[in-house]
Amino acid sequence: MRLIIKGRVWKFGDNISTDHIIPGRYFYLRGNINELAKHTFEDIRPDFVKKVKPNDIVVGGYNFGMGSSREHAVLVLKVLGIGAIIARSFARIFYRNAFNLGIPAIIADTTDINEGETLEIHLDKGVVISTTRDVVIRFNPIPPIMMKILKEGGIIRYVLKYNDLPSR
Repeated sequence: MRLIIKGRVWKFGDNISTDHIIPGRYFYLRGNINELAKHTFEDIRPDFVKKVKPNDIVVGGYNFGMGSSREHAVLVLKVLGIGAIIARSFARIFYRNAFNLGIPAIIADTTDINEGETLEIHLDKGVVISTTRDVVIRFNPIPPIMMKILKEGGIIRYVLKYNDLPSR
């Protein structure tokens, strides 16, 4: 896990559900994550999968990841190479699934972030910088234990490496 993530923004609004990310009609593909990923944001951004690039950044409004607790909604973003997710707030289970699967989920004011611009996220400094415009957004630092999980690539790798669940 890099401490600086640089990527292009894909901006979404409030209340993006796990069904928006992966429509429930494709649940039968959950055993084939690469096939499932081909349907990411299909109903609200049909061109997403064809145009997304590694390290791109998904930006949302309030309550990002609401709905069911399917970790596949995060897993498809990881398979597609999403570098981070920034939102004004996250559904609790989605937020935890993101860290457990090794994707930073950053709570920040996303009002001044625009579709298509390039951001640098400095995880260690709690700063998002637009390299396209003169905009700096601060966020609360990610707790140390969650940074450790991210650095290992997710909770499973963390547990395998340290043979223990993370302590607070």
